[in-house]
Amino acid sequence: MNYRHAFHAGNHADVLKHVVLLALCDALTAKPSPCFALDTHAGRGLYKLDGEAASKTGEAQDGIARLQAEAPRDPAVQRYLAAVRACRAQHGAQAYPGSPWLLAHALREQDRIAVCELHPEEAHVLRGHFADEVRMAAHARDGYAAIKALLPPKHGATKFGRGLVLIDPPFEAQLGEFDIALAAMKDGLARWPQAIFALWYPIKQGRALHPFRRAAAKLPAKSALLLELLVRPDDSPLRMNGSGMLILNAPWQFDAAMRPTLEALRRALGEPGASARVEWLRAPA
Repeated sequence: MNYRHAFHAGNHADVLKHVVLLALCDALTAKPSPCFALDTHAGRGLYKLDGEAASKTGEAQDGIARLQAEAPRDPAVQRYLAAVRACRAQHGAQAYPGSPWLLAHALREQDRIAVCELHPEEAHVLRGHFADEVRMAAHARDGYAAIKALLPPKHGATKFGRGLVLIDPPFEAQLGEFDIALAAMKDGLARWPQAIFALWYPIKQGRALHPFRRAAAKLPAKSALLLELLVRPDDSPLRMNGSGMLILNAPWQFDAAMRPTLEALRRALGEPGASARVEWLRAPA
C-alpha cells in the first residue's frame, strides 16, 4: 500500500514490460474477434518523468531515455517507441505511458479493458486519467481478487474467448509475492483457461528464483515462457539488476519473435555483464 510506481516509471523494467505487453496486444488484435484485458496492478496509468517522484530517482534515464537515444531497429522496440511518442503527443514531452494507457492505445473499439488499483490515491488518479475511455472500467480494488470476480469476462451479451491478464505487483512481500501471484494465475487459468497470463517480476539474484521457476512450470497452462533481461550481473541482492516476464499460453512463435527483441534491449540498456534469456519452462505441445 506504500508503493508508488511514479518513482520507477520508464526504468529498464518498464521498458521490458511494456515492449512485451504491446507485442502481446498486437498478437491478440491480429484476429478479428474481440478480446478482453485485465490489468491487476494498474497504478495511475500515466506518469510525468519531470515530476517530483521520477526526478528524485532518475531511473528513466537508464530506461526509456537511453533506449530512445539508441533507437534499436527491432520491430517490437520500434513499436514501443512509437507508442511513447503517441503518448507524448497527447500529454506532453515528459509523459510516460503506464500499462492502462498502452492497453487503450493498442486495443480496438470492440475490445474491453479492466484496470485495478488498490491504493486509494493512485486509484483516484487512474480513474481521472481514463474517465472518457468508454472501453475501460477502472476499479479501486485488489487486483488478485478481481481475477476471481471478473473472469471469465463478459460485457453485456458479449463473452470473450481471447484476452490477456497482466499481473504487475509491487513485490512489497518480496519473494512471498511469487506464491501469491502463482496462486492467482492458477485460479485465473481455471476460470479462463484460453487466456494469456503475463506476470512481471523483479530480479535481484537469479538463483533465488529457482523455486518460482519450478512452480511456474507446473501451472495448468498450455505453455510457460520466461523472458528475462538483466541490465547488469545479478551479484547484488540490494538492487534490482533486471526483471522478467512469465508468459502462460504465449502466442504462436512468441519466443522466436522476442529473442531478437530482448537481445536488442540488452545491447541498448545493458552494462558490462548484462544478459537476456528466452526460455520455455514448458513448451507448447
